Amino acid sequence: MTTPSPLTQDELKALVGKAALQYVVPGAIVGVGTGSTVNHFIDALAGMKDQIRGAVSSSVASTERLKALGIPVFDANEVESLAVYIDGADEIDGHGCMVKGGGAALTREKIVAALASRFVCIVDESKLVPALGRFPLPVEVIPMAAQHIARRFAALGGTARMRLRDGQPLVTDNGQHILDVTGLSITDPLGFESQVNQWPGVVTVGVFAHQKASVGLVGTTQGVVKTFTY
Repeated sequence: MTTPSPLTQDELKALVGKAALQYVVPGAIVGVGTGSTVNHFIDALAGMKDQIRGAVSSSVASTERLKALGIPVFDANEVESLAVYIDGADEIDGHGCMVKGGGAALTREKIVAALASRFVCIVDESKLVPALGRFPLPVEVIPMAAQHIARRFAALGGTARMRLRDGQPLVTDNGQHILDVTGLSITDPLGFESQVNQWPGVVTVGVFAHQKASVGLVGTTQGVVKTFTY
């Protein structure tokens, strides 16, 4: 008797992406996030596109993928609320607080999350952490404030580096830059998010505590595990 090969990380992402379909409300507009795990969800969502009105997307990349699969995409200003927002995370703790923004879409992700009654976070088990801070914290900033904000993080014990693409500062979908901050242990995500969001020049900090996940779906070698429901 042969032992089944362990699932790859991509297979785990596909597994949890399909599992998220159970939270899609028929006849509604779905909030859709950004990233490799969400791409699997989008692909799965295409199989039931005739059962939904469409989607609100958090990034240009997700919008293009949705439209290519024939799923209508609405502007966030066209909807008053969403029943559910489905997105991944760069890391997530046991209380549903997350670090997001590895794909540079954190601001739009937070906007769409704020529209939704329920945030379903879909991740593979490598993203689970006891406390936030292992993954570099993305912070979207207005370019003229970047060095000032970097110094404020240094005062907290963190090191902020400008995210580059082809040797130049990455420009987000909103026309801003991203600082990635290492060296932090975020033991009070709600307080930390509130504090940093008040710094002049910060567009959005990548801690999602005010818009934390209400459901966590984790792809594991034993299948999809629901880690919490709030």
